[in-house]
Amino acid sequence: MLVFDLDGTLIDSAQDLCNSVNEALKAFDHEPLPDPAIASFVGNGAPTLVRRSLALASDLNPDDVDEELLSKAYAFFLQYYRAHKLDFTYAYEGVLEALKALHDLHEAPGGTKRTMAVLTNKPVRPARGICEGLGLAGFFPHIYGGDSFAAKKPDPAGLRALMEETGARPDETAMIGDSHVDVLTARNAGAWSIGCRFGFGPQNLDEMPPDVIVDRASDWTEVLSPAKIGVQG
Repeated sequence: MLVFDLDGTLIDSAQDLCNSVNEALKAFDHEPLPDPAIASFVGNGAPTLVRRSLALASDLNPDDVDEELLSKAYAFFLQYYRAHKLDFTYAYEGVLEALKALHDLHEAPGGTKRTMAVLTNKPVRPARGICEGLGLAGFFPHIYGGDSFAAKKPDPAGLRALMEETGARPDETAMIGDSHVDVLTARNAGAWSIGCRFGFGPQNLDEMPPDVIVDRASDWTEVLSPAKIGVQG
């Protein structure tokens, strides 16, 4: 089974996320933050993204952010993001072609295709909406978000649930992502980890190296060939 992160792996969603966070900050009388600062918070789920942004805008530690304010700002962020999630978001160069190649490459004898899935910490509704809007959804029978399970990545609950659903063993499963969160998720579930340097957090891959690193989506076909990760799950 091949399990893909979404933001920073399949899509560049940074601008829409940054715009949505800054709209939420402005709605609650905070100055907007630079886009790179907000983008550095992506990967641990939308609540953490908003919490860290509020903390930076208020010169506070994240744990000291007022919980009532956080709840209101998060609700504003979600409402705005759901309406603007595809304003600037796009699939990375070569992603659609690579997914098509992987889909064809992993056709087992008898016509059974290798399962591909999305596991993101983004809320599942916008995640599915983005995949549909960008023509990605057809490759993924399973699309799960940060609110699909009791715990988000790097907790292995989501990845383990996917393996159970598809009958894939950990050694038959690869988690493909752009940050240490995805590497940890794979390790916590006993799966392979593939790191993407073209995403939001390539520096994190130096701190926590995955099993394999790729520089572009077109490299997936080579590193995820049946000979490299030999499963039919």
